[in-house]
Amino acid sequence: MRLLALVALAGGLVGRPYDAPGTGGPVGSYDVRGTGGFAGRPYEIGGTPRQDRCPPVEARREVEARLQAILDSALATRPIMNAISVHVEAPKRCLSWSGAAGVADKATGTKLRPEQPVRIASNTKTYVAAAVLRLVEDGKVKIDAPITTYLPAEYLDALRGGGYDPSAITVRHLLHHTSGIFDYATDESFGTTVFGEPSRRWSRMDQVRWAMEKGKPYGAPGTVYNYSDTGYILLGEILERVTGQGLAQALRGLLGFDRLKLTSTWLESLEPAPAGVADRAHQYMDSLDTYAADPSFDLYGGGGLVATPKDMATFTRALLTGKVYRDPKTLELMLSNPGVTTQRDYRMGIYAMALAGDQGFGHSGFWSTYAFHIPASDVTIASSISQQGMGNASRQLLEAVYRVVR
Repeated sequence: MRLLALVALAGGLVGRPYDAPGTGGPVGSYDVRGTGGFAGRPYEIGGTPRQDRCPPVEARREVEARLQAILDSALATRPIMNAISVHVEAPKRCLSWSGAAGVADKATGTKLRPEQPVRIASNTKTYVAAAVLRLVEDGKVKIDAPITTYLPAEYLDALRGGGYDPSAITVRHLLHHTSGIFDYATDESFGTTVFGEPSRRWSRMDQVRWAMEKGKPYGAPGTVYNYSDTGYILLGEILERVTGQGLAQALRGLLGFDRLKLTSTWLESLEPAPAGVADRAHQYMDSLDTYAADPSFDLYGGGGLVATPKDMATFTRALLTGKVYRDPKTLELMLSNPGVTTQRDYRMGIYAMALAGDQGFGHSGFWSTYAFHIPASDVTIASSISQQGMGNASRQLLEAVYRVVR
């Protein structure tokens, strides 16, 4: 979810990037010598760490200290971020690390712990797209079928009333954001209503109707790219209709949450929080604490999941290393280009982004959450900044971390 009209923050670090003590200088010029790198393959075929090929424990502790220093320095440079949480998987360094800096709740000053989950907003789109593509590979959804095949009459009538021809919109169009359907979340009055009435309980149909009433089609299906939460909540409806389950159960089953050990991931208010999970960290829009806002304003497919950075990294890594789909060609399909010019090199519920010259794949969310896997180095990084609108800062943070661990 984006709520662009509400965002007045600059969304990034201004001026000189933050330094991390011992890292050799500002972001973009880190000296990674002496960080415990080694030659050879550190893992056996089965994925078990080869301790004889791992860096010495002291070298790994040094890398972990440098990573924590990056978080501390970033927060000191930009205190408005309030808190930062990061998880890194770097098997070639035998490194699996979580770190945090700042406070989980400004009112109490409680220190943030890495295991505290956050609302991950549009990072949810990766999970939704992956679940739909699981149905595609199982033959239960045809990617180029019109959405009239799967959506009930209520939704089709609403779309027609908004000036759309649902028979011309395919599942592929929804996944690629090329359906032309107006994004309700970009309407200024939607954002004003959400935070003016934080306890309001929204339905999926409420948001579809909002899109129909407040905006016009961006263009003919397949001819134009426009990021659309509306399209992804329609995918959420398709998941429910095809599986006969609620969205939470569909995601959990199709993606194998239990198998992947995603013990701190859940669809907020549509299923119980996992037993023993830590309290959710507070997230802010400038000085506004949004902790108590009803999650239904961003819940039905465009957003809605709560997760820790560790769980985000675990899922993103599993997805991009072939541990979610049955058929490797499904991942190729997910990473296919839509055939039109897109913002930020978007694919299906995922986009490509360069980090220190290497291509990564992942997604970001409204609440300054990021999760990316970089195939060239086999590194996965997920992060959360508790202040909304910190996109530039988040990217700098990921780049700084990546330069140390790649």
